Amino acid sequence: MGTRKPVILLIAEAVTLAHFGRIATLAKALASSAYEIAVASDPRYIGLEPSLERAFHPIRSIPSAEFARALAQGKPLYSVETLTRYVEDDLTLLDKLKPDLVIGDFRLSLAVSAPLREIPYAAVVNAYWSPFASTHYPVPDLPMTRIVGVRLAQKLFDTVRPIAFAQHARPLNRVRRNYGLPPLGPDLRNAYTWGDYTLYADIPEMVPTCNLPANHQYLGPVLWSTHTRLPEWWDQLPDGKPVIFITLGSSGQASLLPMALEALSRLPATVIVATAGKIAIVDTPANAHITDYLPMDIATRRSRLVISNGGSLTTYQALAIGVPVIGLCSNMDQLLNMGAVERAGAGLTLRGAEISAADLFSAADAILGDSRFYQAASGLSRLLQQYDAGQRLREIVTEILAKKGKQSSLDQLVG
Repeated sequence: MGTRKPVILLIAEAVTLAHFGRIATLAKALASSAYEIAVASDPRYIGLEPSLERAFHPIRSIPSAEFARALAQGKPLYSVETLTRYVEDDLTLLDKLKPDLVIGDFRLSLAVSAPLREIPYAAVVNAYWSPFASTHYPVPDLPMTRIVGVRLAQKLFDTVRPIAFAQHARPLNRVRRNYGLPPLGPDLRNAYTWGDYTLYADIPEMVPTCNLPANHQYLGPVLWSTHTRLPEWWDQLPDGKPVIFITLGSSGQASLLPMALEALSRLPATVIVATAGKIAIVDTPANAHITDYLPMDIATRRSRLVISNGGSLTTYQALAIGVPVIGLCSNMDQLLNMGAVERAGAGLTLRGAEISAADLFSAADAILGDSRFYQAASGLSRLLQQYDAGQRLREIVTEILAKKGKQSSLDQLVG
């Protein structure tokens, strides 16, 4: 009989496509010749990554619309009851597969289930959520923000943020206590980043941290693209005009797309749109071409400007090939990510709750006409080419499993 290959289980919380996409990329980076690879997620996105179907295990996530409502209202994203169901689902899967390592992307329940089964857990997260990052937290588009305006809302938010972060951390802390584990403290950042290992899907040049413990490491950007076919109109796109690619993803405000198309119809540009199947566009401007999904890597290479919800998956894809970004942001994650892009000089942030067609027109026109955005994006592209998240993951997995093997040998000797 041959030696058993280590089992690596990768779990995505499928409330947004980005978490699933990152896990899909990382799963494919691990060689099946060396490991038994298993991927678990709610199946809502598996059709976009058919290569994973043989290794796929369905596991429940709350509906994306429920997640979006909690974000918009500033409420905790998960209740104690939901996290408890997640933990029980996790434990069933862990007992079935008996993995040697679990890698999770925003599956907060793994901070309970993995320790209960004494399985090493590596959490994939953006570095701006790290307790070791010097981060200014922008107020998201909450009901309060819409009533009093961003400036006053920010002052109020700065005052109450520690209390708000504690409230959002409370459900996971309660679930950990219910299962006999110590709480993680009254800070949402600990809930988002806890793991035996914490892997940042960023680069330190864009999102710096300080005094990182040894188990916190940068992976670099984790790029992912759908493998859907190009639409029939792709080969008929006119030459000689800049292409603007709009995708607000699974977590953006699809209701902004008609306004965005109206704004961009006044530019001498070709607009290509991926709606993620969230909205049907009734009136399509003459310069626009619309489909549900586009392969991100191909679409960004064809583009002079990318307009997104400001999330890290799309922005890194654009910056990797030197394309500036406009983020139409609403939640804090998007605002934090675009804050890093803006500081690097490679894009502009517009708030979804305040944006007008005139605002978007001005921002797009400014970027298309200013070489400084392209110089900054090109500089980041050269920098990003120095990072290989797949290779870094392989190195980290090797280190984790070697350490686990030494610990098992030691336990056997002591026993």
